[in-house]
Amino acid sequence: MKASELKELSVEQLNQKLEEISANLFNFRFTAKTGHLENPSVIRQARKDIARVKTILTEKSKTTKAG
Repeated sequence: MKASELKELSVEQLNQKLEEISANLFNFRFTAKTGHLENPSVIRQARKDIARVKTILTEKSKTTKAG
């Protein structure tokens, strides 16, 4: 997921996306612990996506406070 795509979303959509990615990350970790995760790099990618979404949310909150 690219940051440019995330910047186009509203705050509500970003919060929804954050919940979705967090749930996926939980499922990926659970699957990894059971030994059935085929591609372990999805955990790292999910963490990065969560960080991107949180960063965009912070940027949007700062612009609404300043403006």
